[in-house]
Amino acid sequence: MTGDGNTPAASENGSGTSRPENATDPQAGKLRNRLFRTLLVVAICLPLFGALLAGAVFQYGKYRFEAAGPHGEARIVMLEPGLGVRAIAARLDKAGVISDPMIFLAGVRLNRAESGLKAGEYEIPAHASMAAILRILREGRSILHRLTIPEGLTSEQIMLLVEANPVLVGDMPAVPPEGSLLPETYSFTRGATRKEIVSQMRAAADALLAVLWEKRAENLPLDTPEEAIILASIIEKETGVASERPRVAAVFVNRLNKSMRLQSDPTIIYGLVGGKGALGRPIRRSELDRQTPYNTYLVDGLPPGPICNPGRASLEAVLNPPETDELYFVADGTGGHAFSKTLKEHQQRVREWRQIERQKAR
Repeated sequence: MTGDGNTPAASENGSGTSRPENATDPQAGKLRNRLFRTLLVVAICLPLFGALLAGAVFQYGKYRFEAAGPHGEARIVMLEPGLGVRAIAARLDKAGVISDPMIFLAGVRLNRAESGLKAGEYEIPAHASMAAILRILREGRSILHRLTIPEGLTSEQIMLLVEANPVLVGDMPAVPPEGSLLPETYSFTRGATRKEIVSQMRAAADALLAVLWEKRAENLPLDTPEEAIILASIIEKETGVASERPRVAAVFVNRLNKSMRLQSDPTIIYGLVGGKGALGRPIRRSELDRQTPYNTYLVDGLPPGPICNPGRASLEAVLNPPETDELYFVADGTGGHAFSKTLKEHQQRVREWRQIERQKAR
């Protein structure tokens, strides 16, 4: 045994050296550094990965939103007023024009179009994308239906067309006064009412007459716009040849200026059948002599009211007739009329017309 009593005792771990209590374990430090670096990488990469994932999802959704739709032919979709965005998406999905309602909803929200989708009846073109459908709904490009009112119909006849239209809704209004409706083609969307379309016809007639009356020729034998409608309605029924309307108008204006009776067959017919419009047979001789307020063979001047609803061309012809000396016209067998300045010329034209009628009857 060597040593003395001052020799320090051996350490508990048998080592000849001792570790201060506050010394750091190098191995533990390395582990902590590694963990820190790992967490830092995760902290940096996780948002980046999230952003990449979100970007990928957005690009996929955008691709689907702008891709061609699943429908191979145009389809009609009705969106009633009051439908919410989800209900609209469901309606479009049920119609088979969108491939994913959630993507459509997302597209609506990203475009801030929630309150901009309009109700209506829409024709969705074949393979229209969801983006295209959204534009259609935002612009309100509803299907336009049309109702054509021919010139020369009575108000009663026009009401029958309005009532028979399958797209218009609602009750029928009362039959408007004769001559108060403008014959034209009217456009409307599904859900429009019959009262609305009739009101539109009346407003159009009032507006047109106001404009044409202001531009009328001087020295016409017409004191009011209402008299212009009456004469225009007679012209409308006298000829179906558009190019003849001004000439026919000139004949009647000349006769009124000379205080000659108009002697118009259509006025006789209206006096017999009224708003029904058509007699369905030739006028009998006895009917030429039958006293009615509309028989212009017996009454002076204009009848008490229009005999139909005249169109723009007839109104223009009445208010700006050409200057002529013609006072008579009769059918010429071709669908038009032969015009004459004197009674003698007219009587010859009548004989020619009767000869044509006899030949047709053989």
